[in-house]
Amino acid sequence: MPDEVPVIGQGTWQMAEGRRDGTEIAALRAGIARGLTHIDTAEMYGSGAAEELIAQAIRGIPRGELFIVSKVLPHNAGRAGTRRACEKSLRRLGTDYLDVYLLHWRGSVPLAETMGALEELVDDGKIRALGVSNFDVADLEEARALLRKHPIACNQVLYHLGERHVDAELVGYCDDHDIAVVGYSPFGHGRFPPSGGGARVLDAVAARHGATPRQVALAFLARGAPLFTIPKASTVAHVEENAGALDVALDAAEIAEIDAAFPVRAGDELPAI
Repeated sequence: MPDEVPVIGQGTWQMAEGRRDGTEIAALRAGIARGLTHIDTAEMYGSGAAEELIAQAIRGIPRGELFIVSKVLPHNAGRAGTRRACEKSLRRLGTDYLDVYLLHWRGSVPLAETMGALEELVDDGKIRALGVSNFDVADLEEARALLRKHPIACNQVLYHLGERHVDAELVGYCDDHDIAVVGYSPFGHGRFPPSGGGARVLDAVAARHGATPRQVALAFLARGAPLFTIPKASTVAHVEENAGALDVALDAAEIAEIDAAFPVRAGDELPAI
């Protein structure tokens, strides 16, 4: 991922599925104004409606100031199907290219076919880079061996304080191979704040920084290379809080404190989506 991509972005899963009062568009625009220019979506989200929502939110903003990521569904990920899906996403988003295009998760289509299609899209300028989502180390090894000339830019995975499976092995592997790890659902599908001692640790660290526990959690989940995080925010207030995490710089002692409060559980594995 380019150095200028902010480590905290904006997710859009479950957006454009209910309210149509402009609140979500305002939230996305407010996030962009605060520097959250890394916007993640997928053809699956609202059956394309999330991409259309983003198109409205980014209208009038120079394309070069944005970093837009989308994903192809596994059943569309054949050689011709990947191209068709990408072109549909581009039309819905109202843009000529994607910064990264991902395979959403592995399905029955041979991985060689999907990787070949993604490389062709890079060659054709429809996407700037290719990536994957919900891949474990074995999947990444297989995918990397199939690529001819374009590397895997990122692997998007579930990652929050209560589900740190990726820290067991995957993060280290990705760091070794220059693959960004982009964590989705950083607040655990609404299960935040956590209960017990972990919550007290977040409160204490937040008090030292004049921050909120959510901001501390995001700062930890994007504490250093190769980590990025993409929280969703449906309101301006929520996105302003998320953006404030960019100003929270945790020191080594605080990272160790949070790490101990939310340990990687033995036997954790990358979950299926």
